[in-house]
Amino acid sequence: MIDEGVLRELLEAVYHRYTRRDLADPDPVLFLYPYGDPLDREIAGLVASSLAYGRVQQILKSVESILGPMGESPRSFLNEASEDEIEALCREFKHRFTTAREMRELLVGAKRVVGEYGCLGAVVEEGFKKGGDIVEAAFHLVDLLLPSGSKNSLLPHPRRRSACKRLFLFFRWMVREDPVDPGGWQGVPLNALLVPLDVHMHRIGRILGFTERSSGDLVTAKEITRGFAAICPEDPVRYDFALTRFGIREDMDVRDFVAMLEERL
Repeated sequence: MIDEGVLRELLEAVYHRYTRRDLADPDPVLFLYPYGDPLDREIAGLVASSLAYGRVQQILKSVESILGPMGESPRSFLNEASEDEIEALCREFKHRFTTAREMRELLVGAKRVVGEYGCLGAVVEEGFKKGGDIVEAAFHLVDLLLPSGSKNSLLPHPRRRSACKRLFLFFRWMVREDPVDPGGWQGVPLNALLVPLDVHMHRIGRILGFTERSSGDLVTAKEITRGFAAICPEDPVRYDFALTRFGIREDMDVRDFVAMLEERL
């Protein structure tokens, strides 16, 4: 068992060294930075996070193909576009196994929800207040964005035990505010967030002894989040960006992190 004081010191050192915007490239969070208005940023974040799977260059190309034609204000685009215009935007779209229909369905759902609630953040806040945790907030958002019973590769549903990495990545971007996460939502507390569980964070969680599970599902995401909450209860996903650079960036290997840990033990 790693001493909590030692681990806190290491994680803080990693956070301050690597939580830098210049290390964000090629992370899709880059697509949120041009938007000063959180109402535009949340639409960009929904699109960018939902496509954050597969080869990074393809992710960037796919996100740009949707956000580029929306211009300076994705919110205004959705507000003013007809469903036929949204369908035209998505007609040639393809990202791995995500289809044009699924992207159109997501954007039409976002248009409908924003029209009714004013913003996506209001839906997440409402779901959080009703259910008392971020998973319930995710249920609420997905249920409103997609037609009843719809299965859409862009929004895996927490009820199916998915770790919902992309959805919780979106929440991290919009709730937290630091040199990397631009923030914009005020109604969800930092300590409610769950780690966006990808293969890199799963590996780190096992190295730190936060989980022994091999399945990258919602149960594992909660276990790893609890491990980080013991170190930083007010902001358990604080270290997510910095730690996942080990493995994502070609110049940062997870073995470098292990070496840093071993130096302190």
